[in-house]
Amino acid sequence: MLFDMDGTLVDSEKVWEVALNELAARAGGELSTAARQAMIGGSMAISMRIFRDDLGQPGRDEAADVAWLERRVEELFAKGLVWRPGALELLHAVRSAGLPTALVTSTGRRLVEIALDTLGRENFDVVVCGDEVSAPKPDPAPYRTAADLLGVKIAECVAIEDSPTGLASAVASGAAVLAVPAELELPPTDGVHLRDSLEDVDPAFLSRLLASVPG
Repeated sequence: MLFDMDGTLVDSEKVWEVALNELAARAGGELSTAARQAMIGGSMAISMRIFRDDLGQPGRDEAADVAWLERRVEELFAKGLVWRPGALELLHAVRSAGLPTALVTSTGRRLVEIALDTLGRENFDVVVCGDEVSAPKPDPAPYRTAADLLGVKIAECVAIEDSPTGLASAVASGAAVLAVPAELELPPTDGVHLRDSLEDVDPAFLSRLLASVPG
């Protein structure tokens, strides 16, 4: 099992939005809705490029902005994260079933370590962070890396995602994909099972989903 984090397991995209809006205000601007939506599921580097372009400040110091943003998100993460509907129950069911499980996120290790206080380190055999892969989502590298670390074939894995960027990564990796939208609507995609939430999803459902994938 390969789980995305932000927007899939926990409702942390709203936390990122708070911090990004505060950073934009500090820069004397206002982040547009379109720019914020374009960031969802993406890497820090891509998000910061969108941020600078949206504010019309291409020369901003990226390192300084990233440092401030990470400190602010760290403060917000430390207050605790809200689980997405059905996510905690599914994670517990997957672990009880003994299924190899990975967290596959675009978020960097420093912030993921804080999020794991909510998620539970014991719930994952492997944690793949956005700053520890050869290429970030939408590249398939994060999911393929997770499968390799788990010692399983990617075609034998189910990846759960909530964003277009993450969905592209999961599909390209060769995993079976369950899409559960959070902040953004997800259009029907060939080979992707779309649900409104993770409520009533269990290991038996995931097994049927995997068996339904051609090949």
